[in-house]
Amino acid sequence: MAVPVNRLTENFAVAPQLTAADMAAVAALGYKSVIINRPDFEGGLDQPQAAEVMAAAKEAGLQVEYQPVVSGAITPADVARFAELLDTLPGPVLAYCRSGARCTNLYQAAKA
Repeated sequence: MAVPVNRLTENFAVAPQLTAADMAAVAALGYKSVIINRPDFEGGLDQPQAAEVMAAAKEAGLQVEYQPVVSGAITPADVARFAELLDTLPGPVLAYCRSGARCTNLYQAAKA
């Protein structure tokens, strides 16, 4: 299964919604950590839930953090927490949300 990764730097990439089944492929691509920025149920009941993705990520040997951020309403606290995760999680790091745009915006704000 191909994971649609958009690499922003050597140490950071974003992706659209991922599933538990994607986590082994994420690890195989060399990522060490995953940040989940999409709140549970944002896309309805069919959206993969953070808990199941986190369990699969840990099973695949990845570190994982759930940092739900509301689309279009990124706060300074969201940016500060994202920056902290970037500084502490082992890289390379892959972050995902609905499309990858929210993670990209968080990254750009954290690095500004």
